[in-house]
Parts: sequence; C-alpha cells; structure tokens
Amino acid sequence: MTWRAPLVALTALVVGGCATTGVRPAAVAPPAPRAEIGLASWYDAPRGARGLTAAHRTLPLGTRVRVTNLDNGRRALLVITGRGPFRRSRILDVSRHAARRLGFLTEGTARVRLEVLERP
Repeated sequence: MTWRAPLVALTALVVGGCATTGVRPAAVAPPAPRAEIGLASWYDAPRGARGLTAAHRTLPLGTRVRVTNLDNGRRALLVITGRGPFRRSRILDVSRHAARRLGFLTEGTARVRLEVLERP
C-alpha cells in the first residue's frame, strides 16, 4: 500500500499542472507602422483632380501614408487610391499635386520614405 501515496501525489501534480488559471494573455499589439524607402515617381491625374493621392502595389486602398522626400525633407500625407507603380525600381506613384508638395515635380522621381499611418 505504500506505492499508492506517491502515485496519488504524481497524479495530482500532472492533473494540476494542466489546469488553467483562467487568466487570458494580453491582446496582441497591432504591428508597428510599416516603412519603406525607395524611389517614387508621379502620375498626371485627370484634369481637375488635385488630391494628395498615391498608388502602391500591395497596400490596401484607403491606407493613409506619410511620404518624406529624403533629398529635401518635405513631407505629405497621402491616401492610397490606386495600384502601381509598374516599374520594378519604384515603390510609389504619387499624384501631380503630391509631387509638387514633396518638391520633385520637375525632377520626375525622388528617393522617399513611406510610413503607413492608418489602414482602412
């Protein structure tokens, strides 16, 4: 009968070790804002369209981004409204108005940092 006491104790440990405390882990924090650095170009929007918009290959439409021209430090808040650019060397196409605000309208392209601020 001496073998029963250790067996009961071992069973209690195994069963007790599998029990939960009822405390749930904290919710997982949303991912940190995504940033990309690369070349941006601009596109000519239809006449009368003066929005601060951009096209990106993968970001969801409606995503708000901050774009910084790394050559001159100028920034603009843009909304992703289309798909592109279609040249592999570029990460973003911005509207004509956005290119003017960022200061690269005459150059045609600029090295930029894109930071995701808010996804739809």
